[in-house]
Amino acid sequence: MIKKVLVANRGEIAVRIMRSCREMGIKTVGVFSEADRSSMHVRYADEAYFIGPSPSAESYLRMDRILEVAKKSGADAIHPGYGFLSENASFSALCQKEGIIFIGPDPYAIETMGDKITARKSMIAANVPVVPGTTEPITDLKKAVEVIKEIGLPVMIKASAGGGGKGMRLVKEESKIIDAVSAARSEAKAAFGDDAVYIEKYIASPHHIEFQILGDKHGNVVHLFERECSVQRRHQKVVEETPSPIMTPEVRAQMGEAAVAAAKAVNYHGAGTIEFIVDDNLNYYFLEMNTRLQVEHPITERVVGVDLVKQQINIANGLPLKFKQEDLKQSGHAIEVRIYAEDSDNNFMPSPGTIKHITEPLGLGVRHDGYAYEGYEIPMYYDPMISKLIVWGETREEAIARLKRALYNYKITGVKTSIPYLHRILEVPAFVEGRYNTHFIEENQQYLQPRRHCSGRCEDVAAITAFFDYLTKLEKLQPAVPSKELGSSWKDFGRKRSILRL
Repeated sequence: MIKKVLVANRGEIAVRIMRSCREMGIKTVGVFSEADRSSMHVRYADEAYFIGPSPSAESYLRMDRILEVAKKSGADAIHPGYGFLSENASFSALCQKEGIIFIGPDPYAIETMGDKITARKSMIAANVPVVPGTTEPITDLKKAVEVIKEIGLPVMIKASAGGGGKGMRLVKEESKIIDAVSAARSEAKAAFGDDAVYIEKYIASPHHIEFQILGDKHGNVVHLFERECSVQRRHQKVVEETPSPIMTPEVRAQMGEAAVAAAKAVNYHGAGTIEFIVDDNLNYYFLEMNTRLQVEHPITERVVGVDLVKQQINIANGLPLKFKQEDLKQSGHAIEVRIYAEDSDNNFMPSPGTIKHITEPLGLGVRHDGYAYEGYEIPMYYDPMISKLIVWGETREEAIARLKRALYNYKITGVKTSIPYLHRILEVPAFVEGRYNTHFIEENQQYLQPRRHCSGRCEDVAAITAFFDYLTKLEKLQPAVPSKELGSSWKDFGRKRSILRL
């Protein structure tokens, strides 16, 4: 049985994995780059080791250094989290070669489902619905143009080896085909080292819905229902919720069966996610499989009542699943939002810097997965996500109301954050009514624009006013102190008005 886990990741996901390990009585090993010496996951781990300079290519992506630390620390397993090496078949194979348990699927499943074209072929063979399109990689521009004309516009061009929105282009006009294909191939080459693309028929009004699955090493596979992930910006998820507001019990059952079939087609074990594109008529099509833990996994945990990290570890230990499909139920409604260090009023530019103050939201039905603290400097080398805020309510309406309250209570100063933008999303009628798709953000810009009358200064003004109110009360509580020494806070306030520019 696993006794010590090296977490080959950083930030909130590293801390989250370590928490489950601690509950299971498993020791943890952290790894860190130069930029992460003071990160929370380094403090939380039972032991931690330096693995290289700040850039991830020189640290968190160095398989040799991570395996060296695993041997040195006596770790018998490695959990990759998400991102970095989590979907790297070579890393999974190296772990096997070195006799270290990789807490995730085997190299075959990662490689098969990691290549989008191979995955499409596997799903077709398993009778899982796929979007009409190509089943072979395309590297020739002329061939791409011919295929697009054959399928018919509009189409999506996607990188065969990609994900995360990179190497992806939507083509609606014939005159844009050549530029779109060239741009997609160029971006795919830069991001993944492979310029092969594939082409799919574009689904109008698409909904992005994914199913969480678990498979053990004994052939048992279950799904833990769906997550609605259609609120996206530049193909990156912003808000996720479960259950999906558009789902019916009948379609949920059908999609769940398809997700299980997809996992069984590659003899999958571990936690994974089957992603689907769903149209307005609830026709669904396989999109891709993520062979790892998802960023948004906490909402499934909250609604289904299963710790997915503990399940991953149990599966890696060779234990069978303790529950069957009929044992799993959805209870209530959960929503997750991602808090980024970015300026949403300035084209979402990253906002690295030092956190001066942070007040995390608390209360019934609120979960906060973070890693930042007062005095922590957000590094510029990695994804700028600070935390994930997850709320649960008995109904979707209660969950939205609870999320609004939690965001109101969440205070971070020193860096710009996405909190104001998330506030605005929750006020959009289409979101409140649950009638949105992946075009949500572009179709609701009138609601999502910053409130220029406040322009981000309202909280600053409130903080300054509260500070001077504190000084005034302090003055009243210390009558023995000569007024000349203490001074008048309001006079000081008057002198500094021009500097503060209130």
